[in-house]
Amino acid sequence: MALSMLVILSGCHLFQDDDSFEPLVVQVPAGFQIEKVAEGLQLPTSVTWDDAGNMYVVEAGGGLEPEKLAPMRIMQVKNGKATQVVDLAGKGINPAIVGIVWHEEAFYITHRGEDLTGAVSRVTKSGQVETILQGIIDSQAEHQINDIRMGPDGRMYVAVGMAGNAAVMDMSVGPWIMQSPNVRATPCQDIVLKGRNYKTADFRTEDPTDSVLTGAYVPFGTPTEPGQVIKGVTLCGGSILSFDTRNPMGTVETHAWGFRNLIGLAWDKRTGAMYAAENGYDIRGARPVKDYMDASLRIEQGKWYGVPDFSAERKPLDWELFEVPDNLQPMVFVNGEPVGKELDFVIDHQASGLTPPNPSVVLGKHEFNSSPSMMDVAPASWGDMAGHVFIAEWGDLAPPTNPLRGQDPAGFQVVMVDPATGHLKPFVHNLLPGPASAQGGQGKGLDRPFDVQFGPDDAMYIVDYGVVEIDMSQAPPYEYKPGTGAIWKVSKK
Repeated sequence: MALSMLVILSGCHLFQDDDSFEPLVVQVPAGFQIEKVAEGLQLPTSVTWDDAGNMYVVEAGGGLEPEKLAPMRIMQVKNGKATQVVDLAGKGINPAIVGIVWHEEAFYITHRGEDLTGAVSRVTKSGQVETILQGIIDSQAEHQINDIRMGPDGRMYVAVGMAGNAAVMDMSVGPWIMQSPNVRATPCQDIVLKGRNYKTADFRTEDPTDSVLTGAYVPFGTPTEPGQVIKGVTLCGGSILSFDTRNPMGTVETHAWGFRNLIGLAWDKRTGAMYAAENGYDIRGARPVKDYMDASLRIEQGKWYGVPDFSAERKPLDWELFEVPDNLQPMVFVNGEPVGKELDFVIDHQASGLTPPNPSVVLGKHEFNSSPSMMDVAPASWGDMAGHVFIAEWGDLAPPTNPLRGQDPAGFQVVMVDPATGHLKPFVHNLLPGPASAQGGQGKGLDRPFDVQFGPDDAMYIVDYGVVEIDMSQAPPYEYKPGTGAIWKVSKK
């Protein structure tokens, strides 16, 4: 079957070159068409274009954990085929490779380094690799350095995730802690703690009854005290960092911080407005948070965005609204004394000089656990949709990340947000909620859309990471299926 495929009319069928029909589960709005431009990819994450308009896709090599599951490489996509340009194995790069951008005759990619800290490398088409930035400790856990984009000011920007669910290391990131015992969330400026410590099982010992007290912004098993100061670091987590590509380590600085797991970055070229997409809290670990939405955000330089003490909508987490059942929350201790199981702030905001975020920074309100990922802004040629923000929702990972979720899937689609109103609606989605593979349509719809970008031809390109399923018999409980990734193209009829 030819790789060029068009959706006709309602988007419910696939038109093939031999004039036969095959059921399709993906849908696009009236007036648009969708075609698959590449398939059989190995965990693809992001696309970019060189100065000649050639398209490239990067394959991650692995999933959430720093374990190689598939090739790590940059591929050129042309005429329905993906051809290897650079094999990144054995060049100081660990999975997952997430972001890629072309700039001044080279690719720039985000990944974990040899010590599993977050890193950026410059890669030429001839295969020369130079790591130009490295040392983000948070990336030694489950959230790493993600999108990478050139900003309108000529500086390069990266989105950096924060270690852990809500700044506390615990059993839910046990495999990462065993590899990197010093891993922890790191702030971008000095902060003062409230000394809240969480009693959790000590998975490092053979005795299942062993427990330990762990505080926020410290390695697992380390208690904290009220008034304790945690020093800020330059290569901090939960942040947007920027740097000059001519001297990355010497010019890196914080653009904004206080995010959980920030994935995507985008600018409106007409207005200069900056946006970002964030994966919100999970109901897991020592400090679970029962939020009710994920968020895409308006980014303002110098602001603190409130994580780990404010919700996706930037409401304070000491509200009862965000509490989980007591059976999912460990006892909290302050100065060695139990103080209950209530969710409360871990940072003394006033003593830290932090101003609580204003909810107006929220761009779009996404379904809880939908996992807003990479994003882009529609160009002028999209008419009434010009300036609207399109965001890939990678989808939930319940029940490991949310045992309260039930069977209703969240995400697995591309949504559109109008910045003027905040109105969010699906743009590319499957016939039924959830991944295509779960509705008998593997390869015929979206499974895990991760990247959305508008190409030089003004068409929308969607990078589908492929099939990821839950397997509770293994740790981490995620089953990746390399070879199921794809790139889709959406354009006007």
